[in-house]
Amino acid sequence: MSTFGNGGREARFWTTEGDRVKCELCPHFCKIADGKAGICRVRKNEGGKLYTLIYGKASSITPDPIEKKPLFHFHPGTHSLSFGTVGCNYSCPFCQNYSISQSKPEDVHLKKVDPEDVVPLVEKNRCEGVSWTYNEPSIWHEFTYDCSKLVKEAGYYTSYVTNGYINEEPLREIAPYLDAMNIDLKSMDDGFYKRLCKARVQPVLDTLVLAEELGIHIEITNLVIPGENDTKEGFEKMTKWIVESLGDDVPLHFSRFHPDYQMIDHPRTPLKTLGTAYQIAKDAGLKYVYVGNVPSNERENTMCPNCGNMVIERWGFSISKNDLDGKRCKNCGETVDVVL
Repeated sequence: MSTFGNGGREARFWTTEGDRVKCELCPHFCKIADGKAGICRVRKNEGGKLYTLIYGKASSITPDPIEKKPLFHFHPGTHSLSFGTVGCNYSCPFCQNYSISQSKPEDVHLKKVDPEDVVPLVEKNRCEGVSWTYNEPSIWHEFTYDCSKLVKEAGYYTSYVTNGYINEEPLREIAPYLDAMNIDLKSMDDGFYKRLCKARVQPVLDTLVLAEELGIHIEITNLVIPGENDTKEGFEKMTKWIVESLGDDVPLHFSRFHPDYQMIDHPRTPLKTLGTAYQIAKDAGLKYVYVGNVPSNERENTMCPNCGNMVIERWGFSISKNDLDGKRCKNCGETVDVVL
């Protein structure tokens, strides 16, 4: 049975080093002094034990189309009850959810939710599954793990919208109860990660490879920021790595940047840049490439990789046409890589 300190429930994945606790949930491996919290702001050393301050505490509970995550090849057309809390193990100056990701638990009104509440909420909201999203879900590990087990036992799906900054052991622990992950791959340049996210790229690549090995459905999002990660060489390096390390059937979403938070001095991503990224990814051999955050955009539709037939047409976050017979293209019979 987990125990509670002054701020929350005892955390998992930590050891002691002298008078500090070493958090082993993510690759930061924060060494935290008594009374202090780690980089994520939500895991705290209290008297030589590590506690999570956000167990059962939600900032948002909202039904969303699964396409909003974006997950385009995972139960398309369904709705997912989406949960968020506060905190993040990154410090991105371009975060669009900075009001919760860069906050401490005491800074935001948080709703109390018990794991046993989650399935009834899914049923009440007529959703087909649960998504852990809005801020970084991996730092909510103890709660998402407990809830995901119950959600799966009840016959619903689960998904993470994540930066992928999690260590191997906790990912392996939750994997049997985690069906899908949309993982942000922000750049292949470690300098980008260190400068803007205060993190490193290799752990994210390791998470992608491990998630694929564990049988978790993965899709990748790359937010294209003008002047930061928008070179042809960068797109080529990323798409080549995806094909060689994960396969040509992993959906890749290039997302348009909008100025926000501490990066309001950067312009929106030019449509030409997104078009270049799209073509480079297709030329690299990726079957499913998308462009997001662009209204009325035909590059959010799913095309049959064999005959080019539009098998799923999207309008916003809704599906306006489904030309699949199960997983097969109705035009040519080719199997399309989609989880139903």
